[in-house]
Amino acid sequence: MVKRAVIRIFEIYLKKFMKLLKYILLSAPFLIFVIHTTVKEIQRKELGSISNPIRIYFTPSVDSKKITSNARTLLEFLEKETGYHFVTAVPSSFVAVVEAFGSKKADIASINTFSYLMANERYGAEAALRIVRDNGEISYRGQIVVRTDSGIDSIGQLNGKTIAYTDAASTSGYILPKSLLEKNKIKPSETVFAIKHDNVITMVYQRQVDAGATYYAPPDPKTGAILDARMRVLTQFPDVGEVIKIIALTDEIPNDPIVFRKGLPEEMKQKVKAALLKFVSTPEGQHALYEIYDVRGFIETNDADYDVLRNMLKKLGVSLQGLVKK
Repeated sequence: MVKRAVIRIFEIYLKKFMKLLKYILLSAPFLIFVIHTTVKEIQRKELGSISNPIRIYFTPSVDSKKITSNARTLLEFLEKETGYHFVTAVPSSFVAVVEAFGSKKADIASINTFSYLMANERYGAEAALRIVRDNGEISYRGQIVVRTDSGIDSIGQLNGKTIAYTDAASTSGYILPKSLLEKNKIKPSETVFAIKHDNVITMVYQRQVDAGATYYAPPDPKTGAILDARMRVLTQFPDVGEVIKIIALTDEIPNDPIVFRKGLPEEMKQKVKAALLKFVSTPEGQHALYEIYDVRGFIETNDADYDVLRNMLKKLGVSLQGLVKK
């Protein structure tokens, strides 16, 4: 009697198990489809995918159209080398690039030195590569320029004069020259911001201001050709080298870095870094990067390399945020 009851219970559970197994087998294609679709959806949203590309930001120190057109060559190369998808953006100001790291809109940026300090302090952005310019220059300085017929031969004569800067977060076009003037107790009557280096040169050339502050680069050692900011307006003003002269240079600081957002996967950083180093070694890469930011090459760098500017600002008794507000 007991044996028969046990057999009966076994038969009931066996029948239920077979029904469940049949349901699983019938549902398997649907379950596989759901799992496959979910995995694909996750992959689509991964950083570097088509729907979530890596975002590279450029500072608006030169014409945005020139940056955008040459950046296409860079993106095509990076996508081929890394397998990731990329897009670029050129915000309206240097500070906008910094804030893009905070909102995670920017993953990588070619950023000026001062803006890097801000991005590092506020959002933990990390310098990975440093730009190499003409003649192998890995550091740079700012310059103050005037018209040759202005009667101004030194910064001591700029008291009560008008001066054009680039952007409040530009190292060579504002921070360094402003610090130089303050160090020498020079007080201009008026200051304006022209955003781009070539705009500053144009304003000085057209007598809109008495002086201007831009980046400096030594002349080509072989040809003597101008390589500083005046070079950017040679097409419009072929005589700019004779019309505008340099009256002062600032201290040197490390060249602008290529910066990665905090939290970017290490494997991704290494792939992109290797691809950038490879790109700048190719003829098309050298042309594109030189057109964008006068880049001749890259070297590896780290945050400590930029302590020289931090110490400079500290000696001046200014904060990163304080300089921007001014």
